[in-house]
Amino acid sequence: MLKDITIGQHFPGKSPVHNLDARLKIVITVLFVIVRFMSTNFPGLILSGVFVLAMYKLSGIPLKMLKKSIKPLMPLIVFTVILNLFFIKGETPLIKLGFVEIYPEAVMFIIVMISRILLLICGTSLLTYTTSTIALTDGLEALMKPLNKINFPVHEMAMMMTIALRFIPTLIEETEKIMNAQKSRGALLDSGSFSDKIKALVPILVPLFISAFRRAEELATAMECRCYHGGEGRTRLRQLKITNDDIRYTAVCMVTFAVILSMKLFFTRVI
Repeated sequence: MLKDITIGQHFPGKSPVHNLDARLKIVITVLFVIVRFMSTNFPGLILSGVFVLAMYKLSGIPLKMLKKSIKPLMPLIVFTVILNLFFIKGETPLIKLGFVEIYPEAVMFIIVMISRILLLICGTSLLTYTTSTIALTDGLEALMKPLNKINFPVHEMAMMMTIALRFIPTLIEETEKIMNAQKSRGALLDSGSFSDKIKALVPILVPLFISAFRRAEELATAMECRCYHGGEGRTRLRQLKITNDDIRYTAVCMVTFAVILSMKLFFTRVI
C-alpha cells in the first residue's frame, strides 16, 4: 500500500498546467480549498468535480494517479462513513432494521463529506504533480516576500516546507524497505491483535527515525559544502514571470470558483 502513495511526487510535462506560474498555482490551490469548504450544495460539488477532472485532463496526469492517492485513505474514509451513518439522526428513518436506524440526513451528509474529501485530495495533489520542488520553493518565497519587512525568515521557511514535501516519497520508500526487511526476518506485521500490531511498529519506527536523521545530516553537510547561506544575495537561473497565458488560465479558474460560490444563492444548502 505504501508504494501507492503519491504525495509529494512530481511528474514532468509541458502542459498548460505544468507551465503555469508557480505563484498562481499556489494561489489557485488555496482558493480551491476555500471554495470547497464554503460551497455545500450538490451543484457546487459536481462543478468542482468537473473542474478537477478538466485540470487533470489538461495536465496529462493519468487518472490512475487519483486512485493511488485515495487508496491509502480508504480505511479512514470507511470508518468515518460508518461512524456518521449510525450516529447522525433525523426526522424519518430511511432504513430501520431493529435498533439500527439510517436517516436521509446521514446519507446526504456522508455523500457531501466524501465528495469534499476526495476533491480536496485530488485538487491539492495536482499542485505537487505539476510543480517541481525548485519552482514550488520560488513560488512560496515570492508569495511570502512581504513578511521580510518583519524579519520573518521567508526563504528558510519556504526551503523547509519544500524539502519536507520532497522527502515524503523518500521516507515512504524507506519505510517499505524496512517493513520488507522485518518481514523477511519473521516479523508478523499484518497479523495478531491490535496491540500486537502497535508493538510491531517499534522495529519499523526506530530505524526509520535513524535513517531520517542521517539523511537530514547528509543534506545539511551537502548544503554547507556548497556554501549555502540562506536566501540573502541569491540569484536564480529561472526568474518567475507571469505571461498572458497565465493570466487567461487564472481568469478561467477565478470565474469557475465564482460560479461555484454563486450556486449557494440558487440552490438549497445540503449541510
